[in-house]
Amino acid sequence: MSLLLIHIPLVIIPSKPAHLSYTFHAGARKPPYIGSSTRRRSAMQCIGMTTARRSANYNPSFWDFNYIQSLTNQYTEERHSMHATELIVGVKKLLHQELEANRWLELIDDLQQLCLSHHFDQEINQILNSIYYENTCNTKKRDLYSTALEFRLLREHGFQVSQDVFDCFKNENGDFISSLGNDIRGLLQLYEASFLLTQGEETLELAHKFSTKYLQRLVDDCDDDDDEDNILESVRNALDIPIHWRVQRPNSRWFIEAYGRRPESNPIVLELAKLDFNITQAMHQQELKVISRWWKETRLSEKLPFARDRIVESYLSTIDGLSQPQYAYSRITITKVCMLVTTIDDIFDVYATMEELQLFYDTIERWDLEAMEQLPNYMQICFLTLNNFINEMAYNVLIEQDILIIPQLRKSWQDLCKSLIQEAQWQAAGYTPTLNEYTNNGSISSSVPVILSHTFFLITNPIEKASLYEYHELIRCSSMILRLTNDLATSPYEMERGDVSESVQCYMKESGASVEEAREYVKFMIWETWKEMNEERVRDCGFSKKFIKCAIDLGRVAHYTYQIGDGVGVQNSHIKDRISSLFFEPIV
Repeated sequence: MSLLLIHIPLVIIPSKPAHLSYTFHAGARKPPYIGSSTRRRSAMQCIGMTTARRSANYNPSFWDFNYIQSLTNQYTEERHSMHATELIVGVKKLLHQELEANRWLELIDDLQQLCLSHHFDQEINQILNSIYYENTCNTKKRDLYSTALEFRLLREHGFQVSQDVFDCFKNENGDFISSLGNDIRGLLQLYEASFLLTQGEETLELAHKFSTKYLQRLVDDCDDDDDEDNILESVRNALDIPIHWRVQRPNSRWFIEAYGRRPESNPIVLELAKLDFNITQAMHQQELKVISRWWKETRLSEKLPFARDRIVESYLSTIDGLSQPQYAYSRITITKVCMLVTTIDDIFDVYATMEELQLFYDTIERWDLEAMEQLPNYMQICFLTLNNFINEMAYNVLIEQDILIIPQLRKSWQDLCKSLIQEAQWQAAGYTPTLNEYTNNGSISSSVPVILSHTFFLITNPIEKASLYEYHELIRCSSMILRLTNDLATSPYEMERGDVSESVQCYMKESGASVEEAREYVKFMIWETWKEMNEERVRDCGFSKKFIKCAIDLGRVAHYTYQIGDGVGVQNSHIKDRISSLFFEPIV
Protein backbone atom coordinates (compact mmCIF):
# COMPACT_ATOMS: atom_id res chain seq x y z
CA MET A 1 0.00 0.00 0.00
CA SER A 2 1.40 3.35 -0.92
CA LEU A 3 1.49 6.07 1.69
CA LEU A 4 -1.36 8.41 1.39
CA LEU A 5 0.32 11.58 1.87
CA ILE A 6 -2.36 14.04 1.78
CA HIS A 7 -2.16 15.84 -1.61
CA ILE A 8 -3.52 19.28 -2.63
CA PRO A 9 -1.50 22.10 -4.05
CA LEU A 10 0.30 23.93 -1.29
CA VAL A 11 -1.61 26.99 -0.22
CA ILE A 12 -0.05 30.15 -1.53
CA ILE A 13 -0.76 32.85 1.00
CA PRO A 14 -1.44 35.99 -1.00
CA SER A 15 0.82 38.91 -0.41
CA LYS A 16 -0.63 41.87 1.44
CA PRO A 17 -0.96 45.40 0.16
CA ALA A 18 1.93 47.72 0.92
CA HIS A 19 0.07 49.53 3.67
CA LEU A 20 -0.04 46.54 6.02
CA SER A 21 1.45 47.41 9.35
CA TYR A 22 3.09 44.01 9.91
CA THR A 23 5.39 42.26 7.49
CA PHE A 24 5.19 38.49 7.12
CA HIS A 25 7.79 36.50 5.22
CA ALA A 26 6.44 32.99 4.69
CA GLY A 27 9.89 31.53 4.14
CA ALA A 28 11.80 33.54 6.70
CA ARG A 29 13.43 31.77 9.58
CA LYS A 30 12.63 34.64 11.94
CA PRO A 31 10.10 37.46 11.98
CA PRO A 32 11.71 40.72 10.79
CA TYR A 33 11.92 42.37 14.18
CA ILE A 34 13.76 39.49 15.84
CA GLY A 35 17.39 39.63 14.84
CA SER A 36 19.39 39.92 18.03
CA SER A 37 19.14 39.31 21.74
CA THR A 38 18.63 43.05 22.25
CA ARG A 39 15.61 42.99 19.97
CA ARG A 40 14.28 39.89 21.72
CA ARG A 41 14.59 41.56 25.11
CA SER A 42 12.91 44.67 23.74
CA ALA A 43 10.04 42.61 22.38
CA MET A 44 9.63 40.79 25.68
CA GLN A 45 9.67 44.03 27.62
CA CYS A 46 6.78 45.25 25.46
CA ILE A 47 4.93 41.99 26.10
CA GLY A 48 5.37 42.38 29.80
CA MET A 49 3.66 45.76 29.78
CA THR A 50 -0.05 46.07 30.43
CA THR A 51 -1.76 45.37 27.11
CA ALA A 52 -5.32 46.04 26.10
CA ARG A 53 -6.64 42.75 24.75
CA ARG A 54 -9.79 41.71 22.99
CA SER A 55 -12.16 39.17 24.49
CA ALA A 56 -14.71 36.87 22.91
CA ASN A 57 -16.47 36.51 26.30
CA TYR A 58 -16.80 32.77 25.93
CA ASN A 59 -19.02 31.15 28.53
CA PRO A 60 -17.70 28.26 30.63
CA SER A 61 -18.53 24.74 29.55
CA PHE A 62 -21.89 23.22 30.46
CA TRP A 63 -20.02 20.04 31.41
CA ASP A 64 -17.08 20.72 33.70
CA PHE A 65 -14.48 18.32 35.06
CA ASN A 66 -16.44 17.37 38.17
CA TYR A 67 -19.60 16.65 36.21
CA ILE A 68 -17.84 14.42 33.69
CA GLN A 69 -15.89 12.55 36.37
CA SER A 70 -19.08 11.93 38.36
CA LEU A 71 -20.81 10.06 35.53
CA THR A 72 -21.88 6.48 36.20
CA ASN A 73 -23.52 4.17 33.70
CA GLN A 74 -24.93 0.66 34.07
CA TYR A 75 -24.41 -0.05 30.37
CA THR A 76 -20.72 -0.67 30.91
CA GLU A 77 -21.71 -4.00 32.50
CA GLU A 78 -20.97 -7.14 30.49
CA ARG A 79 -24.56 -8.42 30.66
CA HIS A 80 -25.67 -5.63 28.33
CA SER A 81 -23.00 -6.32 25.72
CA MET A 82 -23.83 -10.04 25.85
CA HIS A 83 -27.51 -9.32 25.26
CA ALA A 84 -26.60 -6.99 22.37
CA THR A 85 -24.60 -9.84 20.80
CA GLU A 86 -27.69 -12.08 20.97
CA LEU A 87 -29.83 -9.40 19.31
CA ILE A 88 -27.24 -8.91 16.56
CA VAL A 89 -27.54 -12.61 15.73
CA GLY A 90 -31.30 -12.16 15.48
CA VAL A 91 -31.00 -9.24 13.05
CA LYS A 92 -28.51 -11.19 10.92
CA LYS A 93 -31.19 -13.83 10.50
CA LEU A 94 -33.48 -11.14 9.09
CA LEU A 95 -30.81 -10.12 6.60
CA HIS A 96 -30.41 -13.72 5.46
CA GLN A 97 -34.12 -14.14 4.73
CA GLU A 98 -35.45 -14.09 1.19
CA LEU A 99 -37.07 -10.68 0.81
CA GLU A 100 -38.17 -8.48 -2.03
CA ALA A 101 -35.50 -5.96 -3.07
CA ASN A 102 -37.53 -3.08 -1.61
CA ARG A 103 -37.79 -4.70 1.80
CA TRP A 104 -34.06 -5.39 1.85
CA LEU A 105 -33.32 -1.78 0.91
CA GLU A 106 -35.66 -0.41 3.55
CA LEU A 107 -34.08 -2.64 6.21
CA ILE A 108 -30.58 -1.49 5.21
CA ASP A 109 -31.70 2.14 5.28
CA ASP A 110 -33.24 1.65 8.72
CA LEU A 111 -30.09 -0.02 10.07
CA GLN A 112 -27.94 2.84 8.78
CA GLN A 113 -30.12 5.53 10.32
CA LEU A 114 -30.31 3.56 13.57
CA CYS A 115 -26.47 3.48 13.58
CA LEU A 116 -26.47 -0.31 13.57
CA SER A 117 -25.15 -1.01 10.07
CA HIS A 118 -21.51 -1.45 11.17
CA HIS A 119 -22.56 -4.69 12.86
CA PHE A 120 -23.70 -6.06 9.50
CA ASP A 121 -21.20 -4.77 6.94
CA GLN A 122 -20.68 -8.14 5.30
CA GLU A 123 -24.39 -8.93 4.97
CA ILE A 124 -25.22 -5.45 3.65
CA ASN A 125 -22.46 -5.57 1.05
CA GLN A 126 -23.68 -8.97 -0.18
CA ILE A 127 -27.26 -7.73 -0.51
CA LEU A 128 -26.31 -4.54 -2.34
CA ASN A 129 -24.00 -6.43 -4.69
CA SER A 130 -26.84 -8.80 -5.52
CA ILE A 131 -29.29 -5.95 -6.13
CA TYR A 132 -26.80 -3.99 -8.22
CA TYR A 133 -25.94 -6.83 -10.57
CA GLU A 134 -29.54 -8.02 -10.82
CA ASN A 135 -30.84 -4.58 -11.81
CA THR A 136 -28.02 -3.96 -14.27
CA CYS A 137 -29.85 -6.36 -16.59
CA ASN A 138 -33.36 -5.38 -15.48
CA THR A 139 -35.09 -2.76 -17.64
CA LYS A 140 -38.45 -3.03 -15.89
CA LYS A 141 -39.85 0.38 -14.96
CA ARG A 142 -40.34 0.85 -11.23
CA ASP A 143 -41.90 3.49 -9.01
CA LEU A 144 -40.07 6.64 -7.96
CA TYR A 145 -39.72 5.60 -4.32
CA SER A 146 -37.97 2.30 -5.07
CA THR A 147 -35.77 3.76 -7.78
CA ALA A 148 -34.56 6.68 -5.66
CA LEU A 149 -33.98 4.60 -2.51
CA GLU A 150 -31.95 2.04 -4.43
CA PHE A 151 -29.98 4.76 -6.23
CA ARG A 152 -29.06 6.48 -2.96
CA LEU A 153 -28.01 3.36 -1.08
CA LEU A 154 -25.95 2.02 -3.96
CA ARG A 155 -24.15 5.33 -4.47
CA GLU A 156 -23.55 5.67 -0.73
CA HIS A 157 -21.74 2.33 -0.85
CA GLY A 158 -19.60 3.24 -3.84
CA PHE A 159 -21.51 1.60 -6.69
CA GLN A 160 -21.44 3.42 -10.03
CA VAL A 161 -25.13 4.09 -10.73
CA SER A 162 -26.12 6.41 -13.57
CA GLN A 163 -28.47 9.33 -13.08
CA ASP A 164 -30.23 8.04 -16.20
CA VAL A 165 -32.35 5.77 -13.99
CA PHE A 166 -34.53 8.83 -13.40
CA ASP A 167 -35.11 9.61 -17.09
CA CYS A 168 -38.30 7.55 -17.11
CA PHE A 169 -39.83 10.05 -14.68
CA LYS A 170 -39.38 12.99 -17.06
CA ASN A 171 -41.70 14.35 -19.75
CA GLU A 172 -40.85 15.11 -23.36
CA ASN A 173 -39.43 18.50 -22.33
CA GLY A 174 -36.92 16.91 -19.97
CA ASP A 175 -38.72 18.03 -16.80
CA PHE A 176 -39.93 15.77 -14.02
CA ILE A 177 -43.59 14.84 -14.42
CA SER A 178 -45.69 17.17 -12.27
CA SER A 179 -47.97 14.36 -11.03
CA LEU A 180 -44.99 13.01 -9.07
CA GLY A 181 -45.57 15.93 -6.71
CA ASN A 182 -48.33 13.86 -5.08
CA ASP A 183 -45.97 10.98 -4.23
CA ILE A 184 -44.58 12.19 -0.89
CA ARG A 185 -42.52 9.07 -0.12
CA GLY A 186 -41.10 9.05 -3.62
CA LEU A 187 -40.33 12.77 -3.51
CA LEU A 188 -38.54 12.41 -0.19
CA GLN A 189 -36.33 9.65 -1.55
CA LEU A 190 -35.69 11.61 -4.75
CA TYR A 191 -34.67 14.61 -2.63
CA GLU A 192 -32.29 12.50 -0.53
CA ALA A 193 -30.84 10.85 -3.65
CA SER A 194 -30.14 14.22 -5.28
CA PHE A 195 -27.45 15.00 -2.69
CA LEU A 196 -25.26 12.22 -4.11
CA LEU A 197 -24.78 14.19 -7.34
CA THR A 198 -21.45 15.10 -8.88
CA GLN A 199 -20.37 17.85 -11.27
CA GLY A 200 -22.38 17.99 -14.51
CA GLU A 201 -25.25 15.72 -13.42
CA GLU A 202 -28.10 17.90 -14.62
CA THR A 203 -30.82 15.32 -14.01
CA LEU A 204 -29.95 15.22 -10.30
CA GLU A 205 -29.84 19.03 -10.22
CA LEU A 206 -33.38 19.04 -11.64
CA ALA A 207 -34.39 16.32 -9.18
CA HIS A 208 -33.16 18.44 -6.29
CA LYS A 209 -35.05 21.56 -7.36
CA PHE A 210 -38.20 19.61 -8.21
CA SER A 211 -38.36 17.62 -4.97
CA THR A 212 -37.40 20.59 -2.79
CA LYS A 213 -40.20 22.67 -4.29
CA TYR A 214 -42.93 20.11 -3.59
CA LEU A 215 -41.62 19.03 -0.18
CA GLN A 216 -41.37 22.63 1.01
CA ARG A 217 -44.91 23.24 -0.22
CA LEU A 218 -46.05 20.19 1.74
CA VAL A 219 -44.47 21.50 4.96
CA ASP A 220 -45.89 24.99 4.44
CA ASP A 221 -49.43 23.69 3.83
CA CYS A 222 -49.60 21.10 6.64
CA ASP A 223 -50.59 21.63 10.24
CA ASP A 224 -48.20 20.57 12.99
CA ASP A 225 -50.58 17.78 14.03
CA ASP A 226 -50.77 16.34 10.51
CA ASP A 227 -48.01 13.74 10.80
CA GLU A 228 -49.16 10.52 9.15
CA ASP A 229 -46.65 7.68 9.57
CA ASN A 230 -43.89 10.11 10.60
CA ILE A 231 -43.61 11.26 6.97
CA LEU A 232 -44.02 14.96 7.69
CA GLU A 233 -41.42 14.86 10.46
CA SER A 234 -39.05 13.05 8.11
CA VAL A 235 -39.59 15.70 5.46
CA ARG A 236 -38.86 18.52 7.91
CA ASN A 237 -35.66 16.82 9.06
CA ALA A 238 -34.55 16.25 5.48
CA LEU A 239 -35.13 19.88 4.53
CA ASP A 240 -33.03 20.92 7.53
CA ILE A 241 -30.14 18.55 6.78
CA PRO A 242 -30.34 15.70 4.23
CA ILE A 243 -29.15 12.22 5.16
CA HIS A 244 -25.98 12.51 3.07
CA TRP A 245 -24.92 15.67 4.95
CA ARG A 246 -26.02 14.40 8.35
CA VAL A 247 -24.01 13.00 11.26
CA GLN A 248 -25.78 9.72 11.91
CA ARG A 249 -25.04 9.17 15.61
CA PRO A 250 -26.82 12.34 16.84
CA ASN A 251 -29.66 11.67 14.40
CA SER A 252 -30.05 8.08 15.56
CA ARG A 253 -31.86 9.00 18.77
CA TRP A 254 -34.61 10.80 16.86
CA PHE A 255 -34.80 7.97 14.34
CA ILE A 256 -35.05 5.32 17.08
CA GLU A 257 -38.08 7.13 18.47
CA ALA A 258 -39.61 7.56 15.00
CA TYR A 259 -38.93 3.90 14.13
CA GLY A 260 -40.60 2.79 17.35
CA ARG A 261 -43.81 4.59 16.32
CA ARG A 262 -44.06 2.65 13.07
CA PRO A 263 -46.64 -0.14 13.14
CA GLU A 264 -44.36 -2.34 10.99
CA SER A 265 -41.20 -1.82 13.05
CA ASN A 266 -39.29 -4.98 13.97
CA PRO A 267 -39.09 -5.45 17.77
CA ILE A 268 -35.65 -7.11 17.62
CA VAL A 269 -34.21 -4.25 15.57
CA LEU A 270 -35.80 -1.69 17.88
CA GLU A 271 -34.50 -3.34 21.05
CA LEU A 272 -31.00 -3.61 19.58
CA ALA A 273 -31.06 0.04 18.50
CA LYS A 274 -31.93 1.26 22.00
CA LEU A 275 -29.42 -1.04 23.71
CA ASP A 276 -26.64 -0.24 21.24
CA PHE A 277 -27.26 3.50 21.70
CA ASN A 278 -26.97 3.19 25.48
CA ILE A 279 -23.87 0.97 25.35
CA THR A 280 -22.21 3.39 22.94
CA GLN A 281 -23.16 6.32 25.16
CA ALA A 282 -21.53 4.59 28.13
CA MET A 283 -18.38 4.10 26.05
CA HIS A 284 -18.38 7.79 25.18
CA GLN A 285 -18.69 8.75 28.84
CA GLN A 286 -15.70 6.62 29.83
CA GLU A 287 -13.59 8.22 27.11
CA LEU A 288 -14.71 11.72 28.08
CA LYS A 289 -13.45 10.99 31.60
CA VAL A 290 -10.01 10.12 30.22
CA ILE A 291 -9.93 13.26 28.08
CA SER A 292 -11.11 15.55 30.88
CA ARG A 293 -8.38 14.24 33.19
CA TRP A 294 -5.77 14.95 30.52
CA TRP A 295 -7.21 18.41 29.96
CA LYS A 296 -7.12 19.21 33.66
CA GLU A 297 -3.50 18.02 33.90
CA THR A 298 -2.45 20.36 31.09
CA ARG A 299 -3.90 23.31 33.09
CA LEU A 300 -4.57 25.08 29.79
CA SER A 301 -8.08 26.13 30.79
CA GLU A 302 -6.64 27.55 34.02
CA LYS A 303 -3.65 29.34 32.52
CA LEU A 304 -5.43 30.44 29.32
CA PRO A 305 -8.89 31.41 30.63
CA PHE A 306 -9.69 33.43 27.49
CA ALA A 307 -9.83 30.24 25.39
CA ARG A 308 -12.88 28.05 24.86
CA ASP A 309 -13.15 25.07 27.19
CA ARG A 310 -15.01 22.62 24.96
CA ILE A 311 -14.18 19.00 25.76
CA VAL A 312 -17.54 17.51 24.81
CA GLU A 313 -17.94 19.57 21.62
CA SER A 314 -14.44 18.53 20.53
CA TYR A 315 -15.23 14.87 21.14
CA LEU A 316 -18.27 15.18 18.86
CA SER A 317 -16.08 15.25 15.76
CA THR A 318 -14.93 11.65 16.34
CA ILE A 319 -18.13 9.73 16.94
CA ASP A 320 -19.19 8.83 13.40
CA GLY A 321 -16.10 8.17 11.32
CA LEU A 322 -14.41 6.44 14.26
CA SER A 323 -17.50 4.95 15.87
CA GLN A 324 -16.41 1.36 16.50
CA PRO A 325 -15.06 0.39 19.95
CA GLN A 326 -11.59 -0.49 18.61
CA TYR A 327 -10.97 3.17 17.75
CA ALA A 328 -11.07 4.37 21.37
CA TYR A 329 -7.46 5.60 21.34
CA SER A 330 -8.05 7.37 18.03
CA ARG A 331 -11.17 9.12 19.34
CA ILE A 332 -9.38 10.27 22.48
CA THR A 333 -6.34 11.48 20.53
CA ILE A 334 -8.32 13.36 17.88
CA THR A 335 -10.35 15.04 20.61
CA LYS A 336 -7.08 16.28 22.11
CA VAL A 337 -6.10 17.60 18.67
CA CYS A 338 -9.39 19.49 18.41
CA MET A 339 -8.96 21.02 21.87
CA LEU A 340 -5.41 22.16 21.10
CA VAL A 341 -6.63 23.60 17.80
CA THR A 342 -9.34 25.56 19.61
CA THR A 343 -6.84 26.90 22.13
CA ILE A 344 -4.34 28.00 19.47
CA ASP A 345 -7.13 29.49 17.36
CA ASP A 346 -8.25 31.61 20.33
CA ILE A 347 -4.67 32.76 20.91
CA PHE A 348 -4.48 34.00 17.33
CA ASP A 349 -8.07 35.11 16.94
CA VAL A 350 -8.88 36.67 20.27
CA TYR A 351 -6.14 37.28 22.79
CA ALA A 352 -2.52 37.69 21.62
CA THR A 353 -0.92 40.86 20.36
CA MET A 354 0.59 40.87 16.91
CA GLU A 355 4.10 40.96 18.41
CA GLU A 356 3.33 37.86 20.47
CA LEU A 357 1.92 36.06 17.46
CA GLN A 358 5.07 36.72 15.46
CA LEU A 359 7.13 35.23 18.28
CA PHE A 360 4.83 32.23 18.59
CA TYR A 361 4.82 31.62 14.84
CA ASP A 362 8.62 31.79 14.70
CA THR A 363 8.88 29.22 17.49
CA ILE A 364 6.41 26.90 15.75
CA GLU A 365 8.00 27.38 12.33
CA ARG A 366 11.48 26.42 13.57
CA TRP A 367 10.12 24.12 16.31
CA ASP A 368 12.83 25.50 18.51
CA LEU A 369 12.44 24.69 22.20
CA GLU A 370 15.09 27.24 23.09
CA ALA A 371 13.05 29.93 21.33
CA MET A 372 10.35 29.35 23.96
CA GLU A 373 12.29 31.78 26.16
CA GLN A 374 11.02 34.58 23.93
CA LEU A 375 7.38 33.71 24.56
CA PRO A 376 5.08 35.00 27.27
CA ASN A 377 4.18 32.43 29.89
CA TYR A 378 0.77 31.46 28.51
CA MET A 379 2.31 30.74 25.09
CA GLN A 380 5.11 28.70 26.64
CA ILE A 381 2.53 26.51 28.35
CA CYS A 382 0.57 26.07 25.12
CA PHE A 383 3.62 25.29 22.98
CA LEU A 384 5.06 22.80 25.44
CA THR A 385 1.69 21.05 25.78
CA LEU A 386 1.51 20.76 21.99
CA ASN A 387 5.09 19.50 21.77
CA ASN A 388 4.50 16.87 24.46
CA PHE A 389 1.30 15.73 22.77
CA ILE A 390 3.03 15.29 19.39
CA ASN A 391 5.91 13.38 20.95
CA GLU A 392 3.57 11.07 22.81
CA MET A 393 1.49 10.26 19.72
CA ALA A 394 4.61 9.82 17.59
CA TYR A 395 6.07 7.49 20.23
CA ASN A 396 2.99 5.28 20.16
CA VAL A 397 3.06 5.08 16.35
CA LEU A 398 6.80 4.35 16.42
CA ILE A 399 6.30 1.49 18.87
CA GLU A 400 3.48 0.00 16.79
CA GLN A 401 4.76 0.56 13.24
CA ASP A 402 8.48 1.41 13.41
CA ILE A 403 8.07 4.73 11.62
CA LEU A 404 8.78 8.22 12.93
CA ILE A 405 6.04 10.74 12.13
CA ILE A 406 7.17 13.77 14.18
CA PRO A 407 8.12 15.82 11.07
CA GLN A 408 4.70 15.25 9.47
CA LEU A 409 2.79 16.08 12.65
CA ARG A 410 4.81 19.22 13.25
CA LYS A 411 4.29 20.37 9.68
CA SER A 412 0.52 20.13 10.00
CA TRP A 413 0.65 22.48 13.02
CA GLN A 414 3.09 24.80 11.27
CA ASP A 415 0.70 25.04 8.32
CA LEU A 416 -2.18 25.82 10.66
CA CYS A 417 -0.27 28.60 12.42
CA LYS A 418 0.90 30.00 9.08
CA SER A 419 -2.72 30.37 7.98
CA LEU A 420 -3.79 31.82 11.33
CA ILE A 421 -1.08 34.48 11.35
CA GLN A 422 -2.13 35.50 7.85
CA GLU A 423 -5.66 36.09 9.13
CA ALA A 424 -4.28 38.00 12.11
CA GLN A 425 -2.35 40.28 9.77
CA TRP A 426 -5.41 40.91 7.64
CA GLN A 427 -7.36 41.81 10.78
CA ALA A 428 -4.61 44.07 12.14
CA ALA A 429 -4.38 45.94 8.84
CA GLY A 430 -8.15 46.22 8.38
CA TYR A 431 -7.69 44.42 5.05
CA THR A 432 -10.57 42.50 3.47
CA PRO A 433 -9.12 39.72 1.31
CA THR A 434 -10.70 38.58 -1.92
CA LEU A 435 -12.93 35.55 -1.59
CA ASN A 436 -10.31 33.43 -3.31
CA GLU A 437 -7.57 34.67 -0.98
CA TYR A 438 -9.78 34.00 2.00
CA THR A 439 -10.83 30.47 1.02
CA ASN A 440 -7.33 29.39 -0.02
CA ASN A 441 -6.06 30.38 3.39
CA GLY A 442 -9.23 29.27 5.17
CA SER A 443 -8.97 25.74 3.85
CA ILE A 444 -5.99 25.37 6.20
CA SER A 445 -7.14 27.59 9.08
CA SER A 446 -10.37 25.57 9.27
CA SER A 447 -8.23 22.97 11.15
CA VAL A 448 -9.47 20.05 9.02
CA PRO A 449 -5.99 19.36 7.54
CA VAL A 450 -4.35 19.12 10.95
CA ILE A 451 -7.16 16.91 12.29
CA LEU A 452 -7.09 14.57 9.29
CA SER A 453 -3.31 14.45 9.25
CA HIS A 454 -3.36 12.99 12.74
CA THR A 455 -6.33 10.78 11.88
CA PHE A 456 -4.42 9.32 8.93
CA PHE A 457 -1.52 8.18 11.11
CA LEU A 458 -3.87 6.81 13.77
CA ILE A 459 -5.94 4.54 11.52
CA THR A 460 -3.55 3.63 8.67
CA ASN A 461 -1.68 0.37 9.02
CA PRO A 462 0.86 -0.11 7.60
CA ILE A 463 2.25 3.40 7.22
CA GLU A 464 4.92 3.58 4.56
CA LYS A 465 7.72 6.12 4.40
CA ALA A 466 7.43 9.02 1.99
CA SER A 467 9.29 12.23 1.37
CA LEU A 468 6.37 14.43 0.29
CA TYR A 469 3.62 15.80 2.46
CA GLU A 470 0.79 17.66 0.81
CA TYR A 471 -2.96 17.92 1.16
CA HIS A 472 -5.32 15.90 -1.02
CA GLU A 473 -8.41 17.30 -2.75
CA LEU A 474 -10.61 15.21 -0.47
CA ILE A 475 -9.23 17.11 2.51
CA ARG A 476 -9.68 20.44 0.77
CA CYS A 477 -13.37 19.66 0.22
CA SER A 478 -13.92 18.73 3.85
CA SER A 479 -12.01 21.87 4.89
CA MET A 480 -14.12 24.13 2.71
CA ILE A 481 -17.38 22.72 4.03
CA LEU A 482 -16.30 23.31 7.63
CA ARG A 483 -14.93 26.76 6.84
CA LEU A 484 -18.08 27.95 5.03
CA THR A 485 -20.64 26.45 7.42
CA ASN A 486 -18.66 27.98 10.28
CA ASP A 487 -18.73 31.36 8.55
CA LEU A 488 -22.50 31.31 8.07
CA ALA A 489 -23.02 30.63 11.78
CA THR A 490 -20.27 32.67 13.43
CA SER A 491 -19.85 35.68 11.16
CA PRO A 492 -22.19 38.00 13.12
CA TYR A 493 -20.39 37.28 16.42
CA GLU A 494 -16.88 37.62 15.01
CA MET A 495 -17.62 40.82 13.11
CA GLU A 496 -18.89 42.38 16.35
CA ARG A 497 -15.50 41.89 17.99
CA GLY A 498 -13.55 43.06 14.93
CA ASP A 499 -12.24 39.76 13.59
CA VAL A 500 -10.97 39.33 10.04
CA SER A 501 -13.63 39.42 7.33
CA GLU A 502 -15.11 36.04 6.53
CA SER A 503 -16.50 34.60 3.29
CA VAL A 504 -19.77 36.54 3.50
CA GLN A 505 -18.03 39.89 3.96
CA CYS A 506 -15.36 39.06 1.38
CA TYR A 507 -17.99 38.31 -1.25
CA MET A 508 -20.02 41.40 -0.35
CA LYS A 509 -17.03 43.70 -0.84
CA GLU A 510 -15.85 41.94 -3.98
CA SER A 511 -19.24 41.76 -5.73
CA GLY A 512 -21.33 44.51 -4.14
CA ALA A 513 -23.88 41.92 -3.01
CA SER A 514 -26.22 42.37 -0.07
CA VAL A 515 -25.84 40.30 3.09
CA GLU A 516 -28.58 37.88 2.02
CA GLU A 517 -27.18 37.56 -1.49
CA ALA A 518 -23.73 36.85 -0.05
CA ARG A 519 -25.09 34.23 2.34
CA GLU A 520 -26.91 32.52 -0.53
CA TYR A 521 -23.71 32.50 -2.54
CA VAL A 522 -21.82 30.86 0.35
CA LYS A 523 -24.55 28.20 0.53
CA PHE A 524 -24.10 27.67 -3.21
CA MET A 525 -20.35 27.22 -2.62
CA ILE A 526 -21.13 24.53 -0.02
CA TRP A 527 -23.41 22.76 -2.52
CA GLU A 528 -20.69 22.84 -5.18
CA THR A 529 -18.07 21.58 -2.73
CA TRP A 530 -20.25 18.59 -1.84
CA LYS A 531 -20.38 17.71 -5.53
CA GLU A 532 -16.59 17.61 -5.56
CA MET A 533 -16.57 15.60 -2.33
CA ASN A 534 -18.93 13.07 -3.90
CA GLU A 535 -16.50 12.63 -6.79
CA GLU A 536 -13.49 12.25 -4.51
CA ARG A 537 -15.14 9.66 -2.26
CA VAL A 538 -15.38 7.15 -5.11
CA ARG A 539 -12.20 8.09 -6.94
CA ASP A 540 -9.20 5.78 -6.64
CA CYS A 541 -7.16 8.15 -4.49
CA GLY A 542 -5.38 5.46 -2.46
CA PHE A 543 -6.98 6.33 0.87
CA SER A 544 -8.66 3.62 2.90
CA LYS A 545 -12.45 3.62 3.07
CA LYS A 546 -12.18 4.37 6.78
CA PHE A 547 -10.09 7.49 6.19
CA ILE A 548 -12.41 8.69 3.41
CA LYS A 549 -15.36 8.31 5.77
CA CYS A 550 -13.52 10.30 8.44
CA ALA A 551 -12.91 13.13 5.97
CA ILE A 552 -16.54 13.18 4.84
CA ASP A 553 -17.82 12.97 8.40
CA LEU A 554 -15.89 16.09 9.40
CA GLY A 555 -17.95 17.94 6.80
CA ARG A 556 -21.08 16.40 8.27
CA VAL A 557 -20.06 17.38 11.80
CA ALA A 558 -19.68 20.95 10.55
CA HIS A 559 -23.31 21.00 9.38
CA TYR A 560 -24.47 19.59 12.72
CA THR A 561 -22.32 21.90 14.83
CA TYR A 562 -23.31 25.09 13.03
CA GLN A 563 -26.89 24.23 12.09
CA ILE A 564 -28.45 26.41 14.79
CA GLY A 565 -25.67 28.93 15.32
CA ASP A 566 -22.17 28.74 16.73
CA GLY A 567 -22.17 25.31 18.35
CA VAL A 568 -18.67 25.72 19.81
CA GLY A 569 -18.23 29.33 20.87
CA VAL A 570 -21.76 30.12 22.02
CA GLN A 571 -23.35 28.04 24.76
CA ASN A 572 -27.14 28.03 24.50
CA SER A 573 -29.97 25.76 25.61
CA HIS A 574 -30.54 24.24 22.16
CA ILE A 575 -26.94 23.07 21.90
CA LYS A 576 -26.96 21.85 25.50
CA ASP A 577 -30.10 19.79 24.94
CA ARG A 578 -28.80 18.23 21.71
CA ILE A 579 -25.47 17.20 23.18
CA SER A 580 -26.93 16.06 26.50
CA SER A 581 -29.36 13.73 24.74
CA LEU A 582 -26.45 12.27 22.79
CA PHE A 583 -23.87 11.77 25.55
CA PHE A 584 -25.59 11.91 28.93
CA GLU A 585 -29.24 10.80 28.71
CA PRO A 586 -29.88 7.08 28.00
CA ILE A 587 -32.90 5.86 26.05
CA VAL A 588 -35.43 4.17 28.30
